[in-house]
Amino acid sequence: MKSVILPLLAVLILTSCATVNNMHNLREGLTKKEVIAAAGNPNGFHRNGEYEALQYTDLLINNWSIFSGLSWSRTDYSVILKDDQVIEYGPGKIIKNKQNESPYTLIQKQY
Repeated sequence: MKSVILPLLAVLILTSCATVNNMHNLREGLTKKEVIAAAGNPNGFHRNGEYEALQYTDLLINNWSIFSGLSWSRTDYSVILKDDQVIEYGPGKIIKNKQNESPYTLIQKQY
């Protein structure tokens, strides 16, 4: 019985981790419903008029380098929508603008 529990526990833990791989299907023009279907529920969101910002925090990234091999790190991922359609997305944080056409700006994370 113990030999079955450990592998099942490992599979459960690994499949429950949110990864950036979930974000590969995102593209401009998707609706909020399509983003959630592809990437899951966001950890937070902001709404300002016709704009909405979805925030996915602490997602796992796996990187491979010839020098260091496989490594894991974490990042935040953000999606900006206007009139329920994606206009910008990517790894990084969203900041609120004081006075601009768009109330949000995505600050891309540099690797």
